[in-house]
Amino acid sequence: MDWNEQLCDQLERHWTGQLRPRLDGLTDDEYCWEPVPNCWNVRPRGTGTAIDFANPTPDPEPVTTIAWRLGHLIVGVFGMRVARHFGGPAMDYETFEYAGTAATALAQLDEAYAAWMAGVRTWTDEQLAAPCGEPGYEAFPRAALVLHISREAIHHGAEIALLRDLHIRLGFR
Repeated sequence: MDWNEQLCDQLERHWTGQLRPRLDGLTDDEYCWEPVPNCWNVRPRGTGTAIDFANPTPDPEPVTTIAWRLGHLIVGVFGMRVARHFGGPAMDYETFEYAGTAATALAQLDEAYAAWMAGVRTWTDEQLAAPCGEPGYEAFPRAALVLHISREAIHHGAEIALLRDLHIRLGFR
């Protein structure tokens, strides 16, 4: 069995068959729409943090916008891992240039996803079995990291799809 192919296939099937098609036509209004008060969002630089967050996270956790969720996928899910494991550009939540438009965010997402998948495809079975070195998960194999990234993309992608459905059904489009 080709473990790399199996691991990549999981996210790739979801990406091409569900997630990415559901993002087609995303409008700027949907991108920044705040469905309830006090949402976490992406903000213009100079008006506070570029992306809303707090440490520790409030209880209950705030509802996050599509812009926030895309920022999380781009930076925290794909980008930081591409930097850490495949020599991609350094990336963090505080300095990343978050997109001001849906089209720019989708281009950033496509680029981050492609870099992640290209990197993962280079890992051999032995490399997939080696410790991933992720902070807090140093002893876990790289294969577990690949599965985690897939879960994150599927989870946040589903949340984005739901927000788009609500935006349409509540009459905003």
